[in-house]
Amino acid sequence: MDRVTWVGHGTALVDLDGVRLLTDPLLRDRVAHLRRRVHHLDLPSLRRVGRRVPIVVPRGGGRLLLRRGFDAVREIAPGEDVTLGALTVRATQARHHGGRGVVGASGPALGYVIAGSRRIYHAGDTDLFEGMREIGESGLDLALVPIWGWASRLGPGHLDPWRAAQALERLQPRRAVPIHWGTYTVGPAARPSPRYLRAPLEPFLAAARELAPNVTVTALEPGQSLEL
Repeated sequence: MDRVTWVGHGTALVDLDGVRLLTDPLLRDRVAHLRRRVHHLDLPSLRRVGRRVPIVVPRGGGRLLLRRGFDAVREIAPGEDVTLGALTVRATQARHHGGRGVVGASGPALGYVIAGSRRIYHAGDTDLFEGMREIGESGLDLALVPIWGWASRLGPGHLDPWRAAQALERLQPRRAVPIHWGTYTVGPAARPSPRYLRAPLEPFLAAARELAPNVTVTALEPGQSLEL
């Protein structure tokens, strides 16, 4: 069955045409000072997936993974694509700095269009950019759109709820799922979930209804799936 499962933060499990893709694996309960309540190129998370599973990374990021024992690394730049089983994964532009200082990798920030019997866009870490219109011109069945940064901090190179709705206006997918919100917080695990954890969702839904009324938006909780 074709479906997308939001694992949390920027991580989604895409089951499409018999292929399983995991976007932006971040699977730990704790990352530095952040704790998971319900970043990227996270090496411990990738080790959980497996060293022989094909990994697609921005051009310039492969050497680090090869040195760490990952065997099937494919580098890609905007406009390039790779074939994974029945699917084609094409790299798109993203407006975000490309460095991952914690692990020493650098390369262009990317989004991805996953194409098979359906077309799914994963925006990655990005702010709003005009090229989103071109990404949407070929027709998108689903867009996975970030609506925040992490914890209470937005930071540069991220969409806020209003700009995320503007992204939907440019992309015009049939359906959309908000990601990159509600997963990681600051403080001890026993602390009650802070209000900011869910704060971006309702403003995004309201803005999406105003700016992209033809897009069906489904807000998932971590671990929930959307059938395609």
